[in-house]
Amino acid sequence: MDAEEFRQRGKEMVDYIADYLTNIRTRRVFPDVKPGYMRPMIAEEAPEHGEQWEDIFKDIDRVIMPGITHWQSPYMHAYFPALNSYPSLLGDMLANGLNQLGFTWASSPACTELEAVVMDWLAKMIGLPNDFLHSHADTTGGGVIQTTASEATLVALLAARKEGIRRVQAQFPYLSPAEINGRLVAYCSDQAHSSVEKACLIGLVKLNLVPSDEKLRLRGNALRQAIANDKENGLIPFYLCATLGTTGVCAFDNLVELGSICERENIWIHVDAAYAGSAFICPEFRHFMNGVELTQSFAFNPSKWMMVHFDCTAMWVKSSAALHRAFNVDPLYLQHENAGVAIDYMHWQVPLSRRFRALKLWFVIRSFGVEGLQKHIRNSVQMGKLFESLVKSDARFEIPAERHLGLIAFRLKGENELTEQLLKDINSGGQIHCVPASIKGKYIIRFTVTASSTNADDINRDWNIIQQSASKILHPLDNLTPQERRNKMKNLHDDFRMSLVLSNTPHSPCLINGSFAAIFSPNTRRIYAMTHELSQRALKNSLLPISTRRRSRNFSVQPTLNKHLSIDGWLDNNEQQNKCLVISAPSSASISRQGSLDSRIEEILDNNSMDNHNKTNYEVLLTSSNDPTEHQIIVPKIVKE
Repeated sequence: MDAEEFRQRGKEMVDYIADYLTNIRTRRVFPDVKPGYMRPMIAEEAPEHGEQWEDIFKDIDRVIMPGITHWQSPYMHAYFPALNSYPSLLGDMLANGLNQLGFTWASSPACTELEAVVMDWLAKMIGLPNDFLHSHADTTGGGVIQTTASEATLVALLAARKEGIRRVQAQFPYLSPAEINGRLVAYCSDQAHSSVEKACLIGLVKLNLVPSDEKLRLRGNALRQAIANDKENGLIPFYLCATLGTTGVCAFDNLVELGSICERENIWIHVDAAYAGSAFICPEFRHFMNGVELTQSFAFNPSKWMMVHFDCTAMWVKSSAALHRAFNVDPLYLQHENAGVAIDYMHWQVPLSRRFRALKLWFVIRSFGVEGLQKHIRNSVQMGKLFESLVKSDARFEIPAERHLGLIAFRLKGENELTEQLLKDINSGGQIHCVPASIKGKYIIRFTVTASSTNADDINRDWNIIQQSASKILHPLDNLTPQERRNKMKNLHDDFRMSLVLSNTPHSPCLINGSFAAIFSPNTRRIYAMTHELSQRALKNSLLPISTRRRSRNFSVQPTLNKHLSIDGWLDNNEQQNKCLVISAPSSASISRQGSLDSRIEEILDNNSMDNHNKTNYEVLLTSSNDPTEHQIIVPKIVKE
């Protein structure tokens, strides 16, 4: 394809995209395909010779579109918004053409400088304190665009971990970073996103899921008690991920209460406002941010609600020095004469290279303006209020949690299976799409206003579909006695498995341990102390139960440790040549299939059976690669209480 053909094909693609978005209401929102549908439709091997563009273009409709979930549809109510807009698409078109790799200022000055400016714009638009601005002379704060809110959570945790280790070492210099790391504990609400747990697994630290209150918010008293209990058990609190707009019901943790506690305890507070952050462009919603001045980092996704398409996560920190200490590497080939004067964003993130994401954000803010973005947010909230009023008008339904912004949680009154059957019925029709969640053991349906084009007619249409499905489900139960009704619900278990999962999955707060994989040289006696402590805690206090979420049990460590691949420079020492192997004991074969929801359900049910019959008492075996028989340390298997 040469430049002239690119001009032609580019115009054709723009027309295709514009037609798709204009006519999206005519499409079935959720695809009617099964896992593996695509493989028979395409060749088994890559083509030896290039194909004609016309043939490639035809396969968009033949192969791709049948399996597309239409996220821009006004009938898409699952998850959170994932909006785009024409200015955003044009911004990425230009970014793709320029193909900048903005890891340092020198690698692309415009990429770096536009990002710093636009992040200051956005911080002021949502009302963040001056401490988070690049342009504020008295601080070292600023903003950076990350790929996802999950990555922002991880970046903040790793920075907080580094700061925590430095602080403890200053007080107890005889402790190694690994010894300190094994005692670090992070906190979040039991309503927080699963990315917090994943960040703790990567950071090799423990996570304490703190129970939320009756409105599903994390409050000061619960955090204070959790911190006191952990400190009594020898742990070191260092990080809290507070959520503004939880995934389940868009609840808001109390930053004022949490901030004062964490300030006293030297705990880094990271705010995850992935969905709700866009709403703070409107002043009337900023009260949810009260206390943000007490936090160390803040993140939200313009790629959700602000019409900047994925990926684009805005993250701010008060201290860029903390990020530098966690991520700084300085090989000769990345050095330049303006280092230290200009921003090098490679020190603010996990990857090295980065895309020119600021272009699409710049285009959107300039095209809509603050006023246009506020109008868009307020319309979505109004549509949410409309749907809430419709649910309240039907006595068969209940709203188990307070509505915030454009997310409404609702359910049929009665058994979980009824609501699950309702969700299955409305999704199977393909006219609307929603997803479930759990509130304190109750199965709920999340209805989120996602599309920028959603209007009152769309909401009324969707509600009529939901009511019709509810009538179809409830009508057969009208004349049953309570016992007959219970029996019918019991018989539904085979078809409605998530309700069964909710009754088998513990919801009590738990302490999730990630520090068991801390890296030691097997030639030191410290490994004996570590494994002994873990086994004793597991046997006596049960402080380290596993999470109910699935995780891999196979780990490996590279034979040679390189400081450019390491967060902690202490790993680069005279013992680099030693090897540490972590070997899992035999276990039942894991279930892996496309459509992982079913595999998780079967796994939980299987694990209940395994707990009764599993004769394996030991899970992790650590050996020295120099002599497998010289050092063998067996850690008793840690199981759920």
